[in-house]
Amino acid sequence: MHIPLWLALIVVGWLGIKLIRPPWWLIAVLLLGGFLLADSVLAPLIDSAIK
Repeated sequence: MHIPLWLALIVVGWLGIKLIRPPWWLIAVLLLGGFLLADSVLAPLIDSAIK
């Protein structure tokens, strides 16, 4: 069974918000920070560290 990555991320995000109840500003900061890091010079370094 193959689950698309976007669906898995939505489910994990929804469960995290429902169970942990972080403030909305923290969610926005993490999403914006991840988006900005993905397009920065640090992206290849992060990618190699993850793999």
